[in-house]
Amino acid sequence: MRTLGETAWLGSDSDQELVQRLLRRDEAAFARLVDTYHFRLLRLALPLVGSRSVAEETVQDTWLAILDGLAGFEGRCSLKTWMFHILLNRARSRAAKEGRSLPFSALGPAEEAPVEEPGRFTAAGMWAVPPSPWGVESPEALVLRGEAMECIEEVLARLPANQRAVVTLRDVEGLEAEEVRELLQLSESNQRVLLHRGRAKLRRALEERFGEAR
Repeated sequence: MRTLGETAWLGSDSDQELVQRLLRRDEAAFARLVDTYHFRLLRLALPLVGSRSVAEETVQDTWLAILDGLAGFEGRCSLKTWMFHILLNRARSRAAKEGRSLPFSALGPAEEAPVEEPGRFTAAGMWAVPPSPWGVESPEALVLRGEAMECIEEVLARLPANQRAVVTLRDVEGLEAEEVRELLQLSESNQRVLLHRGRAKLRRALEERFGEAR
């Protein structure tokens, strides 16, 4: 799934077409790829490796690995998912080197971690009562949207690393549940619990700031 920002600059290019541009050393294509994904890779790496400096180094290592591996990209998943896979592998390796355990494999069975505010969600992890629509694109609505996004970023930064990773990949990056389970090596039940908990905290924060979830 592409975000609006990705669609705007990638145009009609498929992942394979973009890879071919990168393999031809198209500097403009690579610069836009970095502009689009660097912060997103950093946001995912930060809670996993524990510090900004280590996260920056991890992302730099990831970019090198992406360039080295482009010729082997087979399109079995999206280019975005493939890059996140490389990032997570680099984060696991760096965490092991630093003597830091990533939180995912240590997570206990989902039954030991009840979902927060279960009435807000269906069994499939969807909102029981969806957040209110954004409404018309008035200046006031656009300002409110910007404030809501700032609130979301603030709450994401405070979430436990495992919740933050799942919510980021599912709700910010738009990956499917199966992709996220594979990337983070989570069971279906644990991914569902982490997603529910993270979403509940985000919605509660929005309600506290704006009166209702946006």
